[in-house]
Amino acid sequence: MVQGVIANANRSTLYKTHWISQVFVVSEVNISENAQSHFVKLLEQQPEGTNIRVFVVNPGTPNAECGVSYCPPEAIESSDTELKFNGFSAFVDEMSMPFLDEAEIDFVTDKMGSQLTLKAPNAKMRKVASDAPLMERVDYVIQSQVNPQLASHGGHVNLIEITDDAIAILQFGGGCNGCSMVDVTLKEGIEKQLLAEFSGELHGVRDVTEHARGDHSYF
Repeated sequence: MVQGVIANANRSTLYKTHWISQVFVVSEVNISENAQSHFVKLLEQQPEGTNIRVFVVNPGTPNAECGVSYCPPEAIESSDTELKFNGFSAFVDEMSMPFLDEAEIDFVTDKMGSQLTLKAPNAKMRKVASDAPLMERVDYVIQSQVNPQLASHGGHVNLIEITDDAIAILQFGGGCNGCSMVDVTLKEGIEKQLLAEFSGELHGVRDVTEHARGDHSYF
C-alpha cells in the first residue's frame, strides 16, 4: 500500500537517471548520506513512527517505475523487508525487493535546485546470479544494457538462442527491423559489448536472418 508519495514543488522525488557520488550501503538499496539527511528532515514533519517505503510499480516489465513514499506504522506488512538507516527505516515489499538490487537513492543540489533521485538498474528485469546459465546472463545484459541504448532509435533486440559453438543468435525488432545499419550496430556495438562481457564464454554474435542462411539453422 503506497502512502503519501514524497513530492512537492521543491523536492522532485521519484525517478532515476542520476549516478550517486557518496553512498551508504545497506543490503540491496543504497541511500547516500545527503538523501538520508533529507529523509530525516522530512520525517520530522510527519506523525511519530512514520518511515519511508521504496517500491517498484510493474516490476520486471518495460513499464517498471520506482518510487519513494511515506510509510506509517499501519502500512507495514509482515512480508516487508526493513532496512535500517540513521534516524529512520526504509521498508520494501516482497515483490519489489529483487528488482531493487543495486538501487541507489541520492539527494542532489545544483543551480536548478534540489532533487531526490532514484536509480534502479534492475527494476525492469531481475538481476541474474553470476553462476546462472550463459543464456540467462547474456539475455540479462541485452535487456538491461543493450536495449535501453537501442530504445532511443525505437528498436530492440531479443536473444533467440546460443549455439553449440557459443554464437549468440539475435533478432532485431522495432526501428531496427530492416534497418540498413543493423550490420554495423551488430558488429561494432552489440558484438563488441557482449564479447567483452562474456570473454571466453561467447565466441560471436549473429543476426537471426544471417544464421538462418547458414548450415546450422535453428529452424
